[in-house]
Amino acid sequence: MSPWGGRLRRGEKRAVFDFKPDFEQVLERYEAWWNGAVLDRALTSISFAKPLHERIALPEKTFAAQRARWWDAQYQAELAHARLANMVYGADAVPTAYANLGPDVFAAFYGCELVFAETTSWSEPFLSSWQAEALEALRLDLQSSYFKKIDELTDVLLDVGRGKFNVGYTDLHPGADALAALRGPENLCIDLIERPAEVAALCRRVTQGFLQVYDIYHERLSSAGNYSATWLGAISRGKMHVPCNDFSCMISERHFVDLFLPEIVRECRHMDRNVYHLDGPQALRFLDLLLEVPEIDAVQWVPGAGQDDWKEWIEVFQQIQAADKAFIVYRVLPDELDLLFEKLRPEGVWLHMAGIQTREAADAALKRISAWR
Repeated sequence: MSPWGGRLRRGEKRAVFDFKPDFEQVLERYEAWWNGAVLDRALTSISFAKPLHERIALPEKTFAAQRARWWDAQYQAELAHARLANMVYGADAVPTAYANLGPDVFAAFYGCELVFAETTSWSEPFLSSWQAEALEALRLDLQSSYFKKIDELTDVLLDVGRGKFNVGYTDLHPGADALAALRGPENLCIDLIERPAEVAALCRRVTQGFLQVYDIYHERLSSAGNYSATWLGAISRGKMHVPCNDFSCMISERHFVDLFLPEIVRECRHMDRNVYHLDGPQALRFLDLLLEVPEIDAVQWVPGAGQDDWKEWIEVFQQIQAADKAFIVYRVLPDELDLLFEKLRPEGVWLHMAGIQTREAADAALKRISAWR
């Protein structure tokens, strides 16, 4: 067996996806990437739209409200199928769809209502106090309309995508992000000062609920022949998770370490692979702490809108690479490859190429990347 566990395990079936015929070799590269290694070249995603004459029509349907559009499982599955079918998934890009009601759906499993817009949704906080009665009433509800809807969305995606594309689990935000959805970010900031013990206790409860929900989805999707994946696009054998704490941009290092980092570690220890979603310059101050967590295999650094030129963050990538963690570099143009080769090693790098619209251009870029040593 390879040092990164890339070969098929006893009893494991080979995945066959029409939209990604070379999936098995691609999976080997992901397994190497998780270990900060290189199989035959750096992990590379190149995707672009097919020529117009090769595309299929998107489903057309009129909805009276945004919620109805998000809630229509058959429409959403057909839309996902058409969008994936209309793309070329070159190099190591993997066509993946997932049941999606927005980033606060995990909080909705506890009773929050979601407000739906065109491209996202958000929660309406409802935990109005820390009184014992309010906390007692706050329970994970696997019979809620939101949980049942994710079930339905997943079922239809599995049916539509069988043999064509991978189906991942929904976007789950436990920990501080779930608490912020339940209480409201402003209230939670005050709670950290006035009620840190209660915050820590509720965070532990929410983590336990997350682990239960995650295992339900993992078992369901893996038993249907899918590999572990979600909104990020990374894929893995075993249990893959994207831990995060977007709320950390608003808090001190002491609160992050004392109240939230232990639960992040607990999430990670439940998994086989973890890529931490580090979002925003104000969260960058926690990078050193996160790099010390052995269970975090990789870091997704997201600088934020207007600050997403990878060349401005080379030192951050070098810091991650020096800690022997994997990472993602987004929106790399072909004419920027020489600079990237000069500043970074290929081990543990996942390149997302941009500015490529043809198979010929993709092949040319991949040839250069394959020579990177």
